[in-house]
Amino acid sequence: MLFFRRMILYPSQIPSFFFPSFSATMSSSLGLIIHGVSTSGSGGVAAPKPSSFNNPRFFFQRFSKKPSFSLSPPTVSRPKSIGKTVSCSNREEDVGGFTYKGAGVDIDAGSELVRRIAKMTPGIGGFGGLIPLGDDYLVHSTDGVGTKLMLAIETGIYETIGIDLVAMCVNDIVTSGAKPLSFQDQYSTGQLDVDLAEKVIKGIVDGCKQSGCPLTGGETAEMPDCYAKGKYDLSGSAVGIVKKDSLIDGKGIVVGDVLIGLPSSGVHSNGFSLVRRVLAQSGLSLKDQLPGGSGKPITLGEALMTPTVIYVKQVLDIISKGGVKGVAHITGGGFTDNIPRIFPKGLGATIYRDSWEVPAVFKWIQELVCPMFPNGKLWAQELLPMFFRVKRGQIKQAGRIEDAEMRRTFNMGIGMVLVVSPGAAARILRERHGGYSAYRIGEVTRREGVTYK
Repeated sequence: MLFFRRMILYPSQIPSFFFPSFSATMSSSLGLIIHGVSTSGSGGVAAPKPSSFNNPRFFFQRFSKKPSFSLSPPTVSRPKSIGKTVSCSNREEDVGGFTYKGAGVDIDAGSELVRRIAKMTPGIGGFGGLIPLGDDYLVHSTDGVGTKLMLAIETGIYETIGIDLVAMCVNDIVTSGAKPLSFQDQYSTGQLDVDLAEKVIKGIVDGCKQSGCPLTGGETAEMPDCYAKGKYDLSGSAVGIVKKDSLIDGKGIVVGDVLIGLPSSGVHSNGFSLVRRVLAQSGLSLKDQLPGGSGKPITLGEALMTPTVIYVKQVLDIISKGGVKGVAHITGGGFTDNIPRIFPKGLGATIYRDSWEVPAVFKWIQELVCPMFPNGKLWAQELLPMFFRVKRGQIKQAGRIEDAEMRRTFNMGIGMVLVVSPGAAARILRERHGGYSAYRIGEVTRREGVTYK
C-alpha cells in the first residue's frame, strides 16, 4: 500500500468550528499552499489535493526542507498566533466575527425603544428614575439577570444568581449618589422547586446584605403554561434616596476631568447570549478549565457564574469625600453606550486601553481560545519522518469578536466608571490600599462619544 504524507487528527472533543472550510499552509523555501483540505466530524484528514498524489516530484520538491505547518482560515480580519498554532474560521463569522446582534440581542433596537418612550416620559435616560420627595429624590431601578440564568441552570450554581439580581438594581441606584432603601424580587417558574427557590433567594438576601439594603418583600409566581419544567426567571426592583443638593447627575463634568474605573469580577450579568454562543462554538464544557487563566485553576462555569460586584459601599464612600461629578454602571452597551449617558452635550471621553488588565475570561470570549492536546482532546500523529510534530499549546481562534463589539457588549474588567476632578482622582488612586482597587482609565474630551487609544 502506498502511503502519502498527511496529518491525521483524532478529535475526541474538537470544537464544531474546527471543521468548516480552511486551508493548510506550509512555510518552506517555495512557500507552498496545500489546497483541498478535507475534514469530517468523526475524524479529519488534512492532505494535499488528490491531483498531487500522481506526481511524486511534488513531494520531493515541496518537502526538501523542514516545513513549518499551521492551519489558518482563508480570511481572518486580525490573524494571531502562538508559536505553532491551529487557527480556524467558521461560516458567516469569517468576516467581522461574532456580534451580540448575531447572538439575538439588538442593542440598537433597545436604544430606539428608549428613544420612543422618552417622547412619552420626559427625563428618561438615567440609570435610575428620580421621584421628588421634599428635599430628597427617591431613585428607582428595575432589572434582571438575562440569560445568565441559563448558565445557572446548566452549572447548578444557584446560590449566587440572586447576588447578580440585587447588584444590577442597586448599582444603577448608586450612580445618582443614592443609598438603597428597599429591594423586592419576583421569582417566576413553571413548577415551584422549593429547594432551588430557597438557594436563589438566599443569594438575594446575601446581595441585600452586601449593599446594606433590606429585602422588604417579593413575589413568587408559578406559571406552568409560561415556563418549561426546571426553568425560572428573576426580576428585581430597588428604591434608594439622595438629597437633592447631593444628586450626582453629570452636569458639572468639564473637559479635563478624569475617568476612574472600578474593577469588575468578570462578565457580571450582561452579554450572556453572546457568551453562550461562543461557548457552544468552542466545543468546551462548563466543567473545562478557563483557558489562559492565571493563578488558581477555575472552570469556565465558575468564571462565568462569578457574581456581579456590588459597588454601593465603595462608591458612596468615594462620593462622601467629594469631587465626584458622574457615575456610570457598565452593563449592556459597555463603555461605548453607558459612559456618554452621564455627559453634558458636547463632551465625550477618551479611554486608555492599556490602563488596566483585562480578565482572562474576556480574552477567551474574544479570541475563542481552546486548549490543544490536553488529555487527548486533539493530537496529530507523525506518519513519516519528514512530517512535522505539533507541540502542546492552544488553538487560538483569532478575531472572532471585533474590539468595538467587545467594548459595546461587555464591561471588559471595569464595572463602574466615576468621572471626577483631577484632585479627587489623585486622592482616590492614593487611597486604593484602603480595601478597594481603582484605575485611571481615561479623561473627558470635547469630542462626543467614546474613543480609545
